[in-house]
Amino acid sequence: MKTIPFLLLTLGASPLAAQQAPMTFEEYDPKSTLVVPENPRPRAKYPFIDVHSHQRSSISAEDAARLVTAMDRLNMAVMVNLSGGSGPALQRSIAALAGRHPGRFVTFSNIDLRGLDEPDFAQRAARQLEEDVRNGAAGLKIYKNLGMNLTDASGKRVPTDDPRLDAIWRKAGELGIPVLIHTGEPIAFWEPVDKHNERWLELTQFPQRRRDDPKFASFEQTMAEQHNLFRRHPRTRFIAAHLGWYGHDLGRLGKLLDELPNVYTELGAVLYELGRQPRAARAFLIRYQDRVLMGKDIWNPDEYPVYFRVLETEDEYFDYYRKRHAFWKMYGLGLPDEVLKKIYYKNALKLIPAIDGSLFPK
Repeated sequence: MKTIPFLLLTLGASPLAAQQAPMTFEEYDPKSTLVVPENPRPRAKYPFIDVHSHQRSSISAEDAARLVTAMDRLNMAVMVNLSGGSGPALQRSIAALAGRHPGRFVTFSNIDLRGLDEPDFAQRAARQLEEDVRNGAAGLKIYKNLGMNLTDASGKRVPTDDPRLDAIWRKAGELGIPVLIHTGEPIAFWEPVDKHNERWLELTQFPQRRRDDPKFASFEQTMAEQHNLFRRHPRTRFIAAHLGWYGHDLGRLGKLLDELPNVYTELGAVLYELGRQPRAARAFLIRYQDRVLMGKDIWNPDEYPVYFRVLETEDEYFDYYRKRHAFWKMYGLGLPDEVLKKIYYKNALKLIPAIDGSLFPK
């Protein structure tokens, strides 16, 4: 530290500047001097379905109307609310959005897995799922506690492929609804939080997101348990959330999709992976154009235009919207129109029959 003032002075800095505290990585936010064509996309080229969103069931009529207005500005035709709950809570959630704005929202139900040890839990949960679908649920969303930190009465971690839950997955297949499942986290969450970890900033700001505690399974085991579940239920269609946490290794994700035709994936909160590898990502999305869906996760209308710009343009070296996820820049993929249409809405229409297809071009 004693050498910093000397170096600053030798570079022509004033003595006052030399006394200032050194800038931190969190503060460093350079403005690029690169001059390249810019084609911002405030609105999607085609109407799209966001298959990964979360809205509260207590949303007011006024807030629901504002939400639809914001969706219209983005060209979002349909939002999939994954936080529907079950039973009466599901009915309230559907009424709060779909009841007020028919066609613009579909809702997935959820299962409280904490009752796993109760007698006939999976069979009762399957019957409740069937009732939820009769009451308007369009799919099932499974949260990341399964396979991560959910434990049974004995204190053991419940793996994603726990056979005690098989009746639930079979019922989803019988009902013809998809299961959108979040299993795992970015692989960097398991790695040492040191100068080599590309998610250092996030793990420093949110240390509870680290997964190197022995109570968690390894990244490889966590992923393997999910994939075993997919294999065991080939008649059930699964949407592996967040590119299945393989956005950093598209070759591996491609092998998974090749092996398991019942598996799809979506882009929620992992656009930063595609935007840093434009050639590989473009080739991947063209090859697997029938298996990838549009999703965002956290509702923030100001952040969607980065998705549109990455997917639709060939722009170079532009900002992502959240530094702790990506300190690097984005590049556009320039996807063909037919691929865009499939990602934006056609694939979701095939997977989620409850969505009104008349809202979209052929």
